[in-house]
Amino acid sequence: MSSLWTLKAIADATGGAHRLDAVVGGISIDTRTLEAGDLFVALQDTRDGHAFVGAAIERGAAAALVSRDVPGVAPEKLVRVADTLKGLEAMGRARRIDIAARVAAVTGSVGKTSTKEALRHLLSLQGSTHASAASYNNMWGVPLSLARMPRATRYGVFEIGMNHAGEITPLTAQVRPHVAIVTTVAAVHLEHFASVGAIADAKGEIFSGLEPGGVGVINGDLEWRDRLTAHARRAQASRLIFFGRAAGCDVRLLSADLHEEASDLKIELFGKSLSYRIGAPGEHWALNSLGVLAVISALGGDAERAAHDMVTLNALAGRGARERIRGGGGDFDLIDESYNANPLSMEAAIATLGRALPGQGGRRIAVLGDMLELGPTGDSLHAGLAAPLKAHGIDLVFASGPLMRHLWHSVAEHQRGGYSDTSSDIAQAVVKSIQPGDVVMIKGSLGSKMRVVVEALRALGAAQRS
Repeated sequence: MSSLWTLKAIADATGGAHRLDAVVGGISIDTRTLEAGDLFVALQDTRDGHAFVGAAIERGAAAALVSRDVPGVAPEKLVRVADTLKGLEAMGRARRIDIAARVAAVTGSVGKTSTKEALRHLLSLQGSTHASAASYNNMWGVPLSLARMPRATRYGVFEIGMNHAGEITPLTAQVRPHVAIVTTVAAVHLEHFASVGAIADAKGEIFSGLEPGGVGVINGDLEWRDRLTAHARRAQASRLIFFGRAAGCDVRLLSADLHEEASDLKIELFGKSLSYRIGAPGEHWALNSLGVLAVISALGGDAERAAHDMVTLNALAGRGARERIRGGGGDFDLIDESYNANPLSMEAAIATLGRALPGQGGRRIAVLGDMLELGPTGDSLHAGLAAPLKAHGIDLVFASGPLMRHLWHSVAEHQRGGYSDTSSDIAQAVVKSIQPGDVVMIKGSLGSKMRVVVEALRALGAAQRS
């Protein structure tokens, strides 16, 4: 087992008490994914992690970070602190101080996880890279990701998210990035904000954590470009890099030939012309790739090499991953966009579906679940999706959830595949409707549970294989 921490180092970082000199190979907050030799952190959230300390030790945890004694667990297996979340934060801050890595922070209404994963992949081809797991971008995910960073890391990439104003500031202060990027600003979490401009201000908080000499990377096509620029300048960013289509962008998209499963781009990278292929489809991926190159350059990496390596990128599970399902009645293609949704990402996914080529006799089918946290604008934003569905030639629309009812009443009669209040009911309707050659795209906010539809369609292939 490799050594990530010692219990002494953990105690030194947190001010905690311990009785054992042991090595920790990893850090876990979930016994279901814990590996032998990990430190288990007993966070108190919707469930009290102290209730799982005994199970963690039985599964092979080296020790547990706790705020109280745990009956049945030997005291030498515990590192005792006043508050386990603050203890985890202290570990993250200590590790950030302890490493010499170049660090980037990523936020945005849309595209932050995809951008983070693209940076992880491309930077790993140039040096040891550590990045946030999954979407670990909140008050416990950020310090956990920092505390998990190996000392030998050359590049660190951390995703930072928010639902309310003021949430990014303490997280970027922990990350202390050399480079911070805002991918885009859109009508997301409007339930908690007075306007999209207020969302831009909340995203601009990411620049407040910049290290001296730090670089801000901003989407130059945004209506809120100047607002974000002001945040970066107040944070005394030493340099600003703009990316996008707009004239004057440092990393500028000149043309994009968008294919069904990839895109060929021509860009200017700080005045130099480059051409490359990105192995994930959609204009949104093309534009995100510009921001990725800007961050890599600002970190001191080789941006031209990264552009060449873009061909190895693939869409992520739940964020555009495409697969062929070989069912009993014939093959069809599944585009899994089920992880999350907002008006901007929904339109991008519909456009990508519109470029997909069905097989003989096949159809383009959109299966859409509610977009959540849109506040009083939710009804109209859902109904407004009818226009891109028509413009991109989507043949059938299946809608799930009370908000999607507004879309259902807005689409043309011939496009109506089915409507249901729940994802489980709409899944049954979609399964019955599938024909050979279809291309089916599933998208919705995480809370709309559209993953149920994805699994129902995959089960058609599993039934064929069994």
